[in-house]
Amino acid sequence: MTIIETIDGIVLILIVAFCFLAAFRAYVKERFSWSLFFILLVGCALRVFVSLDFYLHEWDERYHALVAKNLLDFPFKPMLYTIPLLDYDVTNWTANHIWVHKQPVPLYTMAASLFVFGKHVIAFRLPSIVLSTVSILATYKIGKLLYHAKVGIIASFFFSINGLIIELTGGRVATDHIDVFFMSFISLAVYFLLYSVEKKRLSFFLLGIICTSAAILSKWLPALIVFPIWAIYAYKKIRFVDLSYRSLLFMLGVFILIMPWQVYIMEAFPVEANWEYYYNKLHILEGIGEHAHPFYYHWDRMRILFGELIYLPLLWFVYQYVKKRQWINNELILLTWVFIPYLFFSFVATKMQGYIIFCAPALFIIVASFIDQLNENRIRVSKGIKVLLIITLIGLPLSYTFERVKPFSSQPRSLEWVKYLRAIDDKNKHEKVVLFNTKYPIEAMFHSDFIAYYDLPDVQKIDSIHQLGYHILMDQHQDIPPAIDTLHYVEFIDLQKPQNQ
Repeated sequence: MTIIETIDGIVLILIVAFCFLAAFRAYVKERFSWSLFFILLVGCALRVFVSLDFYLHEWDERYHALVAKNLLDFPFKPMLYTIPLLDYDVTNWTANHIWVHKQPVPLYTMAASLFVFGKHVIAFRLPSIVLSTVSILATYKIGKLLYHAKVGIIASFFFSINGLIIELTGGRVATDHIDVFFMSFISLAVYFLLYSVEKKRLSFFLLGIICTSAAILSKWLPALIVFPIWAIYAYKKIRFVDLSYRSLLFMLGVFILIMPWQVYIMEAFPVEANWEYYYNKLHILEGIGEHAHPFYYHWDRMRILFGELIYLPLLWFVYQYVKKRQWINNELILLTWVFIPYLFFSFVATKMQGYIIFCAPALFIIVASFIDQLNENRIRVSKGIKVLLIITLIGLPLSYTFERVKPFSSQPRSLEWVKYLRAIDDKNKHEKVVLFNTKYPIEAMFHSDFIAYYDLPDVQKIDSIHQLGYHILMDQHQDIPPAIDTLHYVEFIDLQKPQNQ
């Protein structure tokens, strides 16, 4: 760890400590706008700090980044390899040509950011930083709308510090930016739809439809969870005729907005699109790769993602719902938001921690409501237990925040091989270049104009590519056969040891 990295970590902790102290003081004085401001500041600072790795992470960020970059030159043809010089398998989304493995909204948004701010990893992550920070605000608004401002503030605090959401925003863990987009648009859709009922504003209802469609076009149909959430809230507030009419309008609006892309890829890339739809279904029936986990996986991971005591406020919330004996109420909204996705993804064979992160706002509001009830002495426990519960409910998630953010990590922020590769790219700027035998083909194609492969083809294939006018680079991360080693037109490099070149 360098002195600069240590200073960065210290500065981050000081910012977090100062802002949370200021937010707490404003909360106590019921100056909720200021409290929210400082919470948003902390949330943004944590997300920016984690996003300042000047390299692409292995899963799945590097693939999303490369496809987004290629969209700048080929906006109507999402591709991983723009020119597939070697044979490829359309079912292998990590090395194919046409790339419709993900829905379009995150990829095109990140491509737009690269267009505006330059082809840099920070520009690529910027939309996730913005959306994740805006979702803190959306969580506050939903909590305030369902209960009151104090609950909204506490919920927004939990959102701002959640370690997994912060890591996803920085692209450090699998499912990364796609799940950030998905969660963010669902949060915004829920807020706009509920607010449209409260204020009887059609414009906000239409915004809710747009955000729901954007969520579907980020990670498909589980985004429809917003419909029962809205319908429950609207049931006692608008006439049944109006509810039926708006339900039809909601479904029709979403259908109109999501179908053009589905029709386009089925017409333009039928083989790839059909495979991806089948592959999505396969996740439900089979455990893909190392992600086959038991039924209780997501319920078990809940304690890791939201703190070990998360089950206590959740069970209390269920009890409160049953106790009221009113089947349609605000508790049902949040329980629907949590239990339907959790139950569905419990039956899905392939399980990953990011799959249920879009339930996070509801869980944060549930915990916030529990803390508020404790604080208002509406839950009958001794003062000592009350203080212990509140400290633990806040302390455990906060400890996981710093575990995941790693303010004093020894991991370097930049990689030497990336700098070395860019220097080679600058030297060969006016040539067509293909790089073979590299450990980092996807990252190399993002950071340069090269075509890059992990594979080492035979001499005949290398020669045929050279005849097409390509300058051949050969990385030395694994042994090279003598027949290739003697080719006079091949330039050998070693991305693992750039200082020796």
